[in-house]
Amino acid sequence: MNELSQALPAGLTAARLILYMAVMAAVTYLIRMIPFTAFRKQIRSRFLRSFLAYVPYAVLGAMTFPGIFYATSSIPSAIAGTIVGVVLAFCSRSLLTVALGASGAALLAQIILQYIV
Repeated sequence: MNELSQALPAGLTAARLILYMAVMAAVTYLIRMIPFTAFRKQIRSRFLRSFLAYVPYAVLGAMTFPGIFYATSSIPSAIAGTIVGVVLAFCSRSLLTVALGASGAALLAQIILQYIV
């Protein structure tokens, strides 16, 4: 325990670290278990079922999209990669093609920007 205390940032004790980890574990567990206990029967509402079908995509988009613009060292290269990725996805290309195309476009834009600026 002494080695752990020495490795922690100032003001954070080993007991607090363990408490924080226990709270994080409990919150994660509750978030995953509440839907199982709340929805024991099959959901019959067409509206609710269709709404819940789109939730994973909306959450993934909300978590991923802001990170796209901070993944590169410049906003213009991130925009170029995003545009190429959206166009390829709209054309129903595979996930690997979209990812490689967007990454390649961002890299190419970054290389071009280095020589322009």
